[in-house]
Amino acid sequence: MTDLLFRDITTIHQAITSKKLSPVELIELTQRRIEEQNPTLRAFICVQNEGSMKAAKQAENEIMKGEVRGKLHGIPLAIKDVIHVKGTPTTGGSRLLRDWWPDEDATVVSKLKAAGAIIVGKANLHEFAMGATSENPHFGTVRNPWDHTKISGGSSGGSAVAVATGMSVAALGTDTAGSIRLPAALTGTVGLKPTYGLVSRHGSLPFSWSFDHIGPMTRTVRDAALMLEVIAGYDPLDAATTSHSSFQKSEPLFDLSGVTIGICRSYFFENIEPELNEMLEEAMSCLEKLGARLVFIELPFLDEAGWAQKIIGQSEGYSFHEPFLRDFKDLYGPDVLYRLNFGSNVTASEYLKAQRIRHQFIQSTLAEMKEVDLLLSPMNHSYAFEIGSVSPEQSISNMFRLAKAPLISLLGFPALALQSGFTHDGMPAGMQLIAKPFEEARLLAVGECYERETNWAARLPLCLEKKKVKDEKNANTRNDSTLENKTD
Repeated sequence: MTDLLFRDITTIHQAITSKKLSPVELIELTQRRIEEQNPTLRAFICVQNEGSMKAAKQAENEIMKGEVRGKLHGIPLAIKDVIHVKGTPTTGGSRLLRDWWPDEDATVVSKLKAAGAIIVGKANLHEFAMGATSENPHFGTVRNPWDHTKISGGSSGGSAVAVATGMSVAALGTDTAGSIRLPAALTGTVGLKPTYGLVSRHGSLPFSWSFDHIGPMTRTVRDAALMLEVIAGYDPLDAATTSHSSFQKSEPLFDLSGVTIGICRSYFFENIEPELNEMLEEAMSCLEKLGARLVFIELPFLDEAGWAQKIIGQSEGYSFHEPFLRDFKDLYGPDVLYRLNFGSNVTASEYLKAQRIRHQFIQSTLAEMKEVDLLLSPMNHSYAFEIGSVSPEQSISNMFRLAKAPLISLLGFPALALQSGFTHDGMPAGMQLIAKPFEEARLLAVGECYERETNWAARLPLCLEKKKVKDEKNANTRNDSTLENKTD
């Protein structure tokens, strides 16, 4: 029955509505999976066994009466622990908020619950979402299921690992500089950063008001679209949302004829590991085989945009944390404290200049994209770090060292991270597709067409199981060798 936990939302929904699977059975399976995997992987800070079982029984009663709320009805989800879920703490991955219990659901959580989704727990993360590794000194490091010595990516590492290992069918993450997309790439899953303002952030701890996004983390592109249908929409409680804040899924594409994809070699393909670049070239060939036209473009202001991203993100982060730092500085982890200290030194003049550069970068990128539908770039251009290998002083640049993600958050354009293959040592790697604002339907349709052709999603559980067997075999071999040496 464990294989059910790796099925897509539509397949599980069909099993539930046809009475072949009950939500209670599904939650029981999920809870057992969490008990088995979480002690090692640390994907969850808080597991809601009692609450999720209560919700599953309610879902079962409703579905038995024919009251089906939609495809998420009875589906187990993980929620990143910066997003409020009423009745459970929102720690932000920090000691500072360990005992803080919000009195309301975040807007996105209210929408998911109304659609019948079941929250199984709060996912672990990099402290206050301010890092790219999900090494958390307070709640444990989120380990990569493909290699437990490697980072899972951050800051939504727990959400990604929960989805990759069947501890939840899907999850919510947040993305300020790549925090949905990088963990997705490093764990073999799918991550969607929607257009800035498409999804309400009300009820989520802020990192940077200018860049923060909430989005789905799933195993398939179609599942990301199903999640987005539920959580997108205008919210008067979040001024960033607009009348454009709605999403209607488009019809599937079975080829990419008429789709033009732009490739910007400058910056995005610089310093990429040769093996990862080779995988990207194969992905581009696949897209061309499907009918897409690839063209090379140049984007101006790239260096200036990189500077602006750091200035805006770090200064806004410091602005939120400044009151806490006066009295509770010793409760912060060293790498987050280093980032906040950097933000405290940003001047008003620098901040305003950075915002002007951001506006110029958005307008110039839109102009360069006039003749293309999407952009394509690497997601991670470097291999996953060893856990504990990066000092706090280096951590502020981790996302730039690992991924080609931050500038897309600066733009606020929608971006989809999906797999480009596996490395020589069996680690997943990813690419990203980037669309114009509020063109998620086109972005997801192209992503799903590529995914259908490559079939990465179907390989995920099989590859993980093979890796587990291989690791166990290697461990037994080492143990046998040790025993032989002792005998000798």
